[in-house]
Parts: sequence; C-alpha cells; structure tokens
Amino acid sequence: MQTVPSLRIQVLNEAPVNPDGKFVLYWMIANRRTVWNFSLDEAVEWATKLNKPLLILEALRIGYPWASDRLHRFIIDGMADNAARLEKANVTYYPYVELVPGEGKGLLYALANQACLVVTDLFPDFFLPRMVASAARKIPVRLIQVDGNGILPLRAAGQAFPTAYVFRRFIQKNIRDHLMVFPKADPFPGIGLPTLKSLPPSVTQKWPKAASKILKGAANVLADLPIDHSVKVVNTRGGPNAAKSQWRRFLGNGLSHYLELRNDPEVEGTSGLSPYLHFGHISPHQIFKELMGAENWSIHKLPDKATGSRGWWGVSEASEIFLDQLITWRELGYNMCFQRQDYDHYESLPPWAQKTLADHAQDPRRYLYTMSQVESGMTHDPLWNAAQMQLVREGRLHNYLRMLWGKKILEWSASPQEALEIMIELNNKYALDGRDPNSYSGIFWTLGRYDRPWGPERPVLGKIRYMSSENTARKIKVQNFIKEYGPDRL
Repeated sequence: MQTVPSLRIQVLNEAPVNPDGKFVLYWMIANRRTVWNFSLDEAVEWATKLNKPLLILEALRIGYPWASDRLHRFIIDGMADNAARLEKANVTYYPYVELVPGEGKGLLYALANQACLVVTDLFPDFFLPRMVASAARKIPVRLIQVDGNGILPLRAAGQAFPTAYVFRRFIQKNIRDHLMVFPKADPFPGIGLPTLKSLPPSVTQKWPKAASKILKGAANVLADLPIDHSVKVVNTRGGPNAAKSQWRRFLGNGLSHYLELRNDPEVEGTSGLSPYLHFGHISPHQIFKELMGAENWSIHKLPDKATGSRGWWGVSEASEIFLDQLITWRELGYNMCFQRQDYDHYESLPPWAQKTLADHAQDPRRYLYTMSQVESGMTHDPLWNAAQMQLVREGRLHNYLRMLWGKKILEWSASPQEALEIMIELNNKYALDGRDPNSYSGIFWTLGRYDRPWGPERPVLGKIRYMSSENTARKIKVQNFIKEYGPDRL
C-alpha cells in the first residue's frame, strides 16, 4: 500500500529500479530530518518492498552560494542530531562534509551505482533543482523526487498566484483531501529491514564520513574550511532537536500572546521557526498536526464555502493568524518558485509594478547609499540601521521590520534593479532563513509582488506601497530595539 500520495511523487529519469542493488538510497538534501518526512517514508517503503537495507546520505558541499560559518554550523548541527537519532534505528546514516572544493564530486554516483534506486527531496529554489536535474541525467538507477514542502502539494496548483487572497481561496477549495494523509511521525517502529554491514572501501576511503569532531562543532573545523568566515556563527542552534524545542516553546507559551506581540521587535513574539522550516529541520505537517491537536480541531469544522478570507479554519484568532503565515504566505512563496524559473528576477514582478518603477527610475534620490554603507548599517536612519545590524549579528530580521528594511533599500538605491540585487545579497548572505521561497516573497513584496498599486503616487516608489521609519515608530515600540542593535553596539 502506497503511503505517500502520488501527487507528491515524481520519477525524474527513465533508468530502472535495480532489484539486485545492495540498498535503497535516500539522498537527503532539503528535508533534513528523520521524522514527519514524506521522502523518508517513500524510501522506507521501497526498502521494505525490496527487502533491502536503507542508506541515508546527507552531504554538505563547500561551493554553494553564500557558504559561511553561520550556514555551515546550522546545517552541521542538524547532521549531528540525525546521526544521534539514527544510531538507534536499523538504517545506515552517512553524513559527509566536504573539506576541499569539489572533493565530494562523484559520491552520489558511486553510491547510486550500488543502489536499487535513489529517493530525494523536492525543493523549488536555490541551486537544488539544477543539482537534482543533473543527477537524474547521470545516475544509472531510478531517481524519485518527493515533495514534502507544504500541506498543499506543489503540483496541486497549475499556476503561480498573483495575491495571497487568490491563493488562500484556492487552498480553501482544495485542501481537504491533502489533510487526510500526513507523513509518519516516526517511520521506523515496526519495520524489519536488513542491516547494511558495510560500504566498500572505494567509497569510504575517498569520501570518509564526517568525523565526530566535525559533528560536535570543534572550534577549528569551520576555520579550516574555504568558506566565508566574516559571517559568524550565531547563538541560534540548528537541527531537529532545536527546532522541536523552539516549536514546543512557542506552542506552549508564545502562541497565546502571538496576536499582540508578533509585530513587536523588542520582545520574542514570533514563532522563530523560519530557519528550521527552511533547512527542513521541522515539518509543516508536524506543526499543523500538533497545533490543531491543541485546538481540539477536526476537519469537520471547515466551512463548505471558500471565501479567500482569513479566519477560515475555525480555531482561535491567534492560531488563525499563525496558520495564515504557515500555510497561505509560506506556500504562496513555494508556489511561485515552483511555477516560475524567474522567481528571483526583476522581470517576474507584476506589470503594474514594473511600469510604475520605470516611470520613476530617473527620479532624484534624497539619499543614495553604496552596498558597503547599507551592509554596515551606516545610513541616516537609526531604526533601519538597527534592523540591518540584527540581520548581520543574529542572522534574522524581525518580520515587521523586514518590510521596512526592503522599502528603504528601494528608496536609497540608484535603480530598483540595484535595490533588488542588494536585498537578495544581504538577505541570502546573513539570514538563516535566506535563500528560501519565503525570502523571495518578502523581498519582492517590497517591490510590488502580491500587492496592488497604492496612492498617492510618490517620487522613486511611484505606486509601490510606502513605509517610513517614523510611521513604524508610531505603531510599535522601537527605542530599546535601536539601543540594542545600533551600529555603535558592535
């Protein structure tokens, strides 16, 4: 019996399943967790069907864009959690951390040569789609890609949606069937897979497993790697264990105050889950299931009519707002990246936004800053500087200030195209949750994506929605935030 919905499964090549292979290989590239994972469920199902061992490869290369101490540490934290967890399961876990650029080339192919088939994750942006497509052309066995990105499968919609309202209405019309089958909370109990006794020396000697000192975070490990050491490790730890703890804290204590505190940058009022969702350290299915369990919710509470409005699930107001972030806004970004290859290009903006920005491209700028000045938080605006310094030091931008952050960069850049380049560079370089569909949603929203024309028409912005630090400071408390994160606190 197939446990993963067929809409979430895609065979990427014409190579056959090799029944004589030594194991089923799960190439873990996006869902970096061992629970609530459709990809892992699919791999376990194939291993059970073929009565073969299961091998899980989780690799970390050096040459990915914006590779840094910060991102490497967060990913390796997760690898350490997975290694500890899988010691107790009857599967083989192979964590690999590349130490020299290009050193890991050939590892996947070498393992696939001995595998029955390969199962991997679907992630719709960054370099991962190209990497998987290349693998599909090269490996000699079937490659199956599994979508575990959201509650709604990416292939359930055949188009990119222009607004959250339109997408929300689509979700409300189509979500019911996808609430009936969730990934397994734990895929291992009750399975009796054969044990993989060893891998050949030709693999283990050329591509040795990550040493325990790497997984434990030895101080000199990152320093020896050719990655960006200027982007420092932050206090926020990565991995499924940290993700679970953060989620339980928010569910138990933070959710009840979410309505009044989520827009306050001086307190921890948001969920803090975005980095863990980005790296696949926690599943949106787990979050949904446990939240709705706390609400004593059942699917029968869903209304029959799709309105496109928030407040549709039939739960508390705080949970409604949180679910709209988790499902509507998060999956709207994934939908865009899946449907459009130009999701990160200026030309993907709606026509009205491109026109109004073009109409005002030659407007004089009151302030004009270089990339270096912006990156260092050296502008005339204390609140904006503080938001930028939070990003640089802690790898995060407060959700509410993220909007202001992008709007000001647009105002202070020589062109909207340059503003987009600056936003993408700074966000992807410093943010733990950068390089993600939600990152691009937030960045492009400041330029008009998912929005509508606003009046009055202004210099530089045209009909793009306007925000100011002065108005923001009147709406929310920011003085302590500015003191905490001002550039003079370096």
